Amino acid sequence: MAGVSVTPIVALDVGSLGAALSLVERLEAAAGARFFKVGSELFTRAGPEIVSALRARRCDVFLDLKFHDIPNTVAGAVAAAVDMGVTMTTVHAAGGPAMLRAAAGAATPDCLVLAVSILTSLDAQAVSTIWGRSQVSLETEVLRLARMAADAGLRGLVCSGQEAILVREQLGSRLELVVPGIRFADAGTDDQARVVTPAQAVRAGVDYIVVGRAVTAAKDPVAAFERLSGELRLGLERMA
Repeated sequence: MAGVSVTPIVALDVGSLGAALSLVERLEAAAGARFFKVGSELFTRAGPEIVSALRARRCDVFLDLKFHDIPNTVAGAVAAAVDMGVTMTTVHAAGGPAMLRAAAGAATPDCLVLAVSILTSLDAQAVSTIWGRSQVSLETEVLRLARMAADAGLRGLVCSGQEAILVREQLGSRLELVVPGIRFADAGTDDQARVVTPAQAVRAGVDYIVVGRAVTAAKDPVAAFERLSGELRLGLERMA
């Protein structure tokens, strides 16, 4: 159930297979990290080998390639992700209902397909420019895309923590919520426009958070991950 637990996922946004596995080994051994995201940069450099290496370590893998193509192609890509044994993968909600239904049809109970709503690097002005509309409410648009994804049969959504509360209120448990753009309260936002702290994510009722540079770019990634875990525990205790 939402709010009972929040699972942290570490984004392996590094430049090589070796660097990724070195980081995984440190975080796994010293801090108990078990769930890792493989995105476009690492997958393009390392390919399916990185997924195989993580699965060999019995880690959960979030393959975040944000498929956005014709329905048949996306269905094939999701099926390939399922065959690799990943726990999660992503498609762009903007691909439309037919594409989302195709993705849902290619999924299995063991692989959660997430619809990406609006990237956390975008603000309302940027979305307005992209979509050619004078005024855009990010909350309204994220909720619209969330409903589209749920109606198409998908079981998860990627959104910012700033919209997660509304999605949870309106759609309940229809979608598992994954929130990127996690930053500590005393850190900068980098190139993200819509960020939240671990505690804010807990209050929003999300199921998973994705943390990248807050951990991977820290002087001590292990200490940063332990801080993240501690803030999540404290937030959950206060919600109890």
